[in-house]
Amino acid sequence: MASTLSPLPPRGPSSRLHLPPTLPRRRCSFLRKGLDFRRGRFTVCNVAAPTAAEQEATASAAKESQRPVYPFAAIVGQDEMKLCLLLNVIDPKIGGVMIMGDRGTGKSTTVRSLIDLLPDIRVVVGDPFNSDPDDPEVMGPEVRERVLRGDTSLPVTTAKITMVDLPLGATEDRVCGTIDIEKALTEGVKAFEPGLLAKANRGILYVDEVNLLDDHLVDVLLDSAASGWNTVEREGISISHPARFILIGSGNPEEGELRPQLLDRFGMHAQVGTVRDAELRVKIVEERARFDRDPKTFRESYLEEQEKLQQQISSARSNLGAVQIDHDLSASRYPRGDIVTNRAAKALAALKGRDSVTVEDIATVIPNCLRHRLRKDPLESIDSGLLVIEKFYEVFS
Repeated sequence: MASTLSPLPPRGPSSRLHLPPTLPRRRCSFLRKGLDFRRGRFTVCNVAAPTAAEQEATASAAKESQRPVYPFAAIVGQDEMKLCLLLNVIDPKIGGVMIMGDRGTGKSTTVRSLIDLLPDIRVVVGDPFNSDPDDPEVMGPEVRERVLRGDTSLPVTTAKITMVDLPLGATEDRVCGTIDIEKALTEGVKAFEPGLLAKANRGILYVDEVNLLDDHLVDVLLDSAASGWNTVEREGISISHPARFILIGSGNPEEGELRPQLLDRFGMHAQVGTVRDAELRVKIVEERARFDRDPKTFRESYLEEQEKLQQQISSARSNLGAVQIDHDLSASRYPRGDIVTNRAAKALAALKGRDSVTVEDIATVIPNCLRHRLRKDPLESIDSGLLVIEKFYEVFS
């Protein structure tokens, strides 16, 4: 049976690529129009983003379908963990919090209950990176280009700070985002499908069981947490976008240790233990049973306390810039620990409604800021947080 395939054209120095008749030659203009090869880089021509109507509809549908969240004000005990979370909401530059403790101590419940207390921020409508219309450092590529061109008609709205869960089994493309190569070749534009890091920009990225996270995802988090930017490299195309988020992780130390490089990227470290008091344990069981029976009524019973906490956080965020710390109180042995301790102490003073930091403020936060930065001594039985507070009072007594 004779073959129906036509022979290939001869290849040589003079041979040229023949386009099929179904593909217009003008499509090749993307080499000139769509992409800019200056200095070996491309400029962003298009970013896949939802419209304002789609974004609002998606948010509304998600709000209606989401499961009821346990109120933050109803969490019994665990004051250290709750304080670390509140301070990071007041000042995101603290750098997040690592929560380590036994199973069943309410780590995940407490973190997810924080979503009701998150304040509103100004964002550009339809932008997948939650761009700040006033700060170029946290603007997405398209918004930054429009600002540089002098466009002052950016549509702006207010939205709650987002909390994004990072699953342990997530792929790198899902976390970082991916580039639509087909669209780049056919239409001459860089269509970027944003990942979880883009969604978490100016928000919270929560990793449950962070000590079980795959190494390649740990490397991605290290890069983004260190630089505040996420860069996606695919097939010679490069796209960068801001990825500044509050990194919150939780885990059980019995299931494995966290890599020191990632542990150091957490601003604070909260140690959570099982509640020992019998009355508190009974209260925890009773409150959880009430919530399971009727979540709506239970949430309404804590509505006043929740609103009071929201007002405290909003007021503290507004007054944070006016809080002062004495020069003699602003130093320790660890440069990164200095910065985190100062910021956490100022956030605590702002939460308490004061405009100056006291020794008690620093004594409250310094164990959480330095505990995980100390070298581990396998023969030492005392908690490293207690060592930090002992040394602190030796100096500031």
